[in-house]
Amino acid sequence: MDRHTKLLKEFSRSKTQAELLNKLGKSRKAINTGNSGTFGYRLKEGTNAGKVIKHLKKTSDNI
Repeated sequence: MDRHTKLLKEFSRSKTQAELLNKLGKSRKAINTGNSGTFGYRLKEGTNAGKVIKHLKKTSDNI
């Protein structure tokens, strides 16, 4: 019987952890790209404010 309770507890723990990770992933806000004329992320604060980082490019090997 201990084997079954261990399996059930382990399954329950993993299910709870998966639900928590799912909630955390959904609550994360998406960054705005493309609204400043570029497909990168423009920094808003700090010493590098106004600079564009991480341009998003699509490669042709995905076709």
